Amino acid sequence: MIAWRMVMGRALKIGISADDVIEAVKVMKKKERETFPENLLAATAPEYLRSIKEVGADYKAGRVKTHGQVFPK
Repeated sequence: MIAWRMVMGRALKIGISADDVIEAVKVMKKKERETFPENLLAATAPEYLRSIKEVGADYKAGRVKTHGQVFPK
């Protein structure tokens, strides 16, 4: 797999395979492994970051419901 990375306004070609990524994840500490999927998503999906900011704004504005309100018995 060829990955492209923007560095100082330039696209750099980086050759890395899925197997390389998997091996790197395997040697991570447990805490790093647990946070890696979310960090990867945040780094590669701008809409994901926007949704997190939106949720935070909703929470601060009181636009939230409890579990019981969403799923009444």
